[in-house]
Amino acid sequence: MDAGMLLVQKSIADHIHPTSLQTFSIADLGCSVGPNTFIAVDNILDSVKLKYLKPDKIPEFQVYFNDHTLNDFNTLFKSLPPNRDYYSSGVPGSFYTRLFPRASLHIVHSSYSLQWLSQVPREIMDPNSTAYNKGRISCIGDNEEVIEAYSRQHAKDFSEFLGARAQEVVPGGLVTLILPARPNGVRHSQDAFSIINDRMGACLVDLAKQGVIEEEKVDMFNLPQYITSPHEIEEIVKQNGHFDIVKMEGLPEVKASYRPSSPEEVSRGMRAIMGEIIKAHFGHEILDDVFRILQHKLANASDEKPGFELNLFVLLKRRQEPV
Repeated sequence: MDAGMLLVQKSIADHIHPTSLQTFSIADLGCSVGPNTFIAVDNILDSVKLKYLKPDKIPEFQVYFNDHTLNDFNTLFKSLPPNRDYYSSGVPGSFYTRLFPRASLHIVHSSYSLQWLSQVPREIMDPNSTAYNKGRISCIGDNEEVIEAYSRQHAKDFSEFLGARAQEVVPGGLVTLILPARPNGVRHSQDAFSIINDRMGACLVDLAKQGVIEEEKVDMFNLPQYITSPHEIEEIVKQNGHFDIVKMEGLPEVKASYRPSSPEEVSRGMRAIMGEIIKAHFGHEILDDVFRILQHKLANASDEKPGFELNLFVLLKRRQEPV
């Protein structure tokens, strides 16, 4: 079990309380197609079961798997563990909106999903805006207005995420989050996740210079992704007012050394994450070129100043008052 799931499991065991209800409901938001989602659910269930002293008092479990409507739910459910001890349902839709009935969930889990925004900030794609993000595809660079536009969109989205969960989670229920983040005080240009995104953007610029794709098409392509900081999370949770931050810590500790040991492996991983987004905007014909160039750039960047990397764990507890 990785460090993130160990902390999720321990946090749930420490802070969840047994219920006399016959059904205990868990939601995995941004589940993708597994198998990591099944591992996470099994670990959560194990933690909850430990709170019940008598086996005959353990409730039945209902697990909801959520992702966007375009997620391959057929593949997800074909891969369900055959000996699972929970009932399962798919819930398509954006987790920035309400997805479940009021006070129906006991635990919400989301892993490496909340860095994705509901949309790209409109002003960064407007050539007449001072926040126009020409020549880049992400929240990095010297234009502070681009960074502020991304930050505003993130604050809006995360506020809506918390607002929806505040209505869906029972009083005393838990929300566990794992997401890439920046250490407080670290600029996006120093963040390892953002640096790799920027290098991928440079690959697209290279292809535009070669005439493979249109420069205007590159300028209109931006990732709907924002790497937040612990301070930003704290402020938004405080403004929401319906959750307490029980725990927030890095997984692992902040590292000042980000040198991919295998550029090929990193490029392959980026293709798995970003390939569909690039294909939707530019077409599938350029995919091999983009990630071949990215692998080359990563291999030549081994002597550059490293970026900071932080994988953040956040445990929220729903306050007792109703919404």
